[in-house]
Amino acid sequence: MSAGSDILMRLFGRPQGFLGRLGGLIMARTNRACAEWVLCLLDVQPNDKVLEAGFGPGVCIELLTGLAKGGYIFGVDISEDMLAQAARRNKKAIASGHVELRRGSAASLAFANNSFDKALAINSMQVWPDALAGLREMRRVLKPGGKVALGFTPYSGQANKGLPELLGAAGFADAHVVEKGKNFCALAVKLRDGAKGAR
Repeated sequence: MSAGSDILMRLFGRPQGFLGRLGGLIMARTNRACAEWVLCLLDVQPNDKVLEAGFGPGVCIELLTGLAKGGYIFGVDISEDMLAQAARRNKKAIASGHVELRRGSAASLAFANNSFDKALAINSMQVWPDALAGLREMRRVLKPGGKVALGFTPYSGQANKGLPELLGAAGFADAHVVEKGKNFCALAVKLRDGAKGAR
C-alpha cells in the first residue's frame, strides 16, 4: 500500500488515531446529504429495526433515531475511533436503549436470522475486506421482504457498475441502482425462500 493510500485508509477507510478523528469530522459533513437521501429510498418506518454497517461518525444513526422512533437501531463499525465519535453523537439514544453500537465487521454480525427490517451502508462497502461476505451476512439478518441500501458519494471511489450483480450474488433480488447528482445508491430486497424476483 502506498503512503497516500495508507493515509486515506486512516482518514476514511478504517479511521484511526488523529487522522481517523479528522476523517470522522469530514465524513460527518460530506456524507450527511447522501445518508438523508438513502434513508428516503429505504423508506424507514417508525417501528423498523434497522442495521447500519460501517456507521462512521454516527450521522446516519442519528438520522435514523428520528425516523424509527419506536424501532431499534444497531450499528457495527471496525474503527474504535468511529465507535467513540458515534457514541458521543448518539449518547441519549444509546442510554435509552434505542440505539446499540458495536465494534465489528459486516461479515460477522451477532444477530439471529431475520432480525432486521432494513439494512444499509453509506460509503462503507468499498473498504470491506470481503464485500460479498458482508452482503451475505446482511441478507441473513434481514427479515424476508427486508430492504438493503448501499449509498455512495463520488468520494467513495466505488464504481457505479456491477453493484446489482454483486447484490444478486449475495442472494438479494430486484437489485438496481438509483442516481442523484453524483451520488448513487444500490437497492435490493430479501425475498422469502423459494420466491423469485425480477433481476
